[in-house]
Order: sequence, then structure tokens, then C-alpha cells
Amino acid sequence: MNLAFPYTFDSGGATARSDLSDHIRDMVEQVILTSPGERVNRPNFGCGTAQLVFAPNSDTLAAAQQQIIQSSLQMWLSDVIRVQGVDVAARDATLLITVRYLIIQTQQQQVEQFVYGDVR
Repeated sequence: MNLAFPYTFDSGGATARSDLSDHIRDMVEQVILTSPGERVNRPNFGCGTAQLVFAPNSDTLAAAQQQIIQSSLQMWLSDVIRVQGVDVAARDATLLITVRYLIIQTQQQQVEQFVYGDVR
């Protein structure tokens, strides 16, 4: 069962579901947003990108975060996706994250973008 994230209810009052590609995108976003130590039974889960809102933005930070995101995705989602690349760009007060991956079950390639920071 592919639950929608964030958790919501559908029009019938049941837990909302999503299709496979949307569910996997939600899982990728959870890995990116979750900070290590945030999950009780998985203290190593996540890569802490949400904490970067308070860090000074730079190309060095973007390069380091690129490696952290790619390794976290490979560690936690390797049974579902094959990561083909992660690009992180620091622009002004924002961090633009582009993740390219292959859904193993369907062999469908996906490119997802996530923007964090000061988005005006």
C-alpha cells in the first residue's frame, strides 16, 4: 500500500493513497528532510537538509550536501530506486536539489527538484 505523504484522508475518510511514482518521490523527500536522530528506531535515517536553513549558504556546503544526500538515498532506498545523480546548487539564500533516479520496479526514470531556504 502506497500511503500519501504527508498523511491525509481521502474523500471517503480513509487514509489517502498515492501511485508508485508519487509514493517514491515522497520517500525521497522524507530522506532529504529528515535529520539523523529524528526517528526513534532509525537514528541514522535522513541527511539533515532541513537544518541547512540556519547554515550559511555556499558552494562548499552544496558539494558536501550532495554527497550526503546521494549516500543517504542509496542507503535507505536502494531496494526501490537506483540513484543516477544528485545535483545541489547554492543560489543566494536557497538550496536547489535535483535528484535523478530509476524506479527499479517499473524501470521508469525520474527527475525531482526540491528547493529549500528563502523561496520568494
